[in-house]
Amino acid sequence: MSSDLQLLATDIATRAGELILRRRHEGVTVAATKSSAVDVVTLADRESEDLIRSLIADARPGDGFFGEESDATSSSTGITWVVDPIDGTVNYLYDIPNYAVSIGVIEGDPDPQTWTALAATVVNPATGETFSAARGAGATLNGSPIHANPAVDAALAMVGTGFSYNAERRIWQAGIVQQLIGQVRDIRRVGSAALDLCWVACGRLDAYYERGLNPWDHAAGALIAQEAGARVGGLNGVAASRDFTLAAEPRLFDELHEMLLDAGAEASVLG
Repeated sequence: MSSDLQLLATDIATRAGELILRRRHEGVTVAATKSSAVDVVTLADRESEDLIRSLIADARPGDGFFGEESDATSSSTGITWVVDPIDGTVNYLYDIPNYAVSIGVIEGDPDPQTWTALAATVVNPATGETFSAARGAGATLNGSPIHANPAVDAALAMVGTGFSYNAERRIWQAGIVQQLIGQVRDIRRVGSAALDLCWVACGRLDAYYERGLNPWDHAAGALIAQEAGARVGGLNGVAASRDFTLAAEPRLFDELHEMLLDAGAEASVLG
């Protein structure tokens, strides 16, 4: 079943990607803001989610839906689609070609602490790249197998991260970077969690971490990274979630985990 879901997710994400790329060429309109004035929603976000939702309902009417821009619906099949119609919306707004349609298919409740990820696709229409995975079947980039980088010492690791739209939390996150950056090769900020995780999967990054991700930010990318051989989790042995997400080759994961704890990454002051 996972491979069938993967094929369907890829078809739907590709169609949504074609839509948002066409809208990008036509010109982007900001429709609203969310958590802050700099956290924007474009009309294309809404159009993309409406299209994805409609295509899923046509193909699998009993499945649940959990997306960024619309109300969730429950599942009668045990399967839920976790969708980010444009991950990296600010990149999209500025025409920076690091944005993606992210679709994860999970079994169970739409809670990353308890769900089982079955299939995933992340499509970057600006670059023509499609990352995909099915549980137990490996991960691919445009149909070719991909693998996370072999183990390296943290001092040689290229590490990705991201920042909150909340200014106070962003300052706190910058403090973590300040402590970490002298202990790794360098740090990159791509602007799309889904692509960060896919870049770990294909070796463009050795590792990625971030605090504050929503389920739709990492549902697809986490499975793709895992199927490429990376370990994906939170801090202190829990699953990846809004509290924390870290992805890396398993030995590097352990090393970075301790470095992040030493840097104060588990502080509860900002939730």
